[in-house]
Amino acid sequence: MQGRLSAWLVKHGLVHRSLGFDYQGIETLQIKPEDWHSIAVILYVYGYNYLRSQCAYDVAPGGLLASVYHLTRIEYGIDQPEEVCIKVFASRRNPRIPSVFWVWKSADFQERESYDMLGILYDNHPRLKRILMPESWIGWPLRKDYIAPNFYEIQDAH
Repeated sequence: MQGRLSAWLVKHGLVHRSLGFDYQGIETLQIKPEDWHSIAVILYVYGYNYLRSQCAYDVAPGGLLASVYHLTRIEYGIDQPEEVCIKVFASRRNPRIPSVFWVWKSADFQERESYDMLGILYDNHPRLKRILMPESWIGWPLRKDYIAPNFYEIQDAH
């Protein structure tokens, strides 16, 4: 089933894949990494002026990594704002996704956390560096194939 935003994107020739609706009825779309920045700008102009959250997850051991964006259209006088969920999948070997920091400033710390925990590189992010783990930390702790070092007590003692 195609949602309202998906139909609008098709009408305007914008490449995406509809993933259906979540349990709250929010439309979920998949966008290719190479198309994400231009579609993000288009969505902002279309009215999705608020990035409610960005997160990332490891789809499967050895599989893809996903960056997830929850966008909201906030308009004066509207009680029920329109929402959409965007998923951008990246290969584990070279997980690169364009940053949307320059579209929604609230992506700053959220993309940094996704980088810190999963190693997704957000191209053109102004301050892409670790935010939770020490700069010296090796690896990406939330990847399903991550092997926790047995020296973490020593590492955290400094």
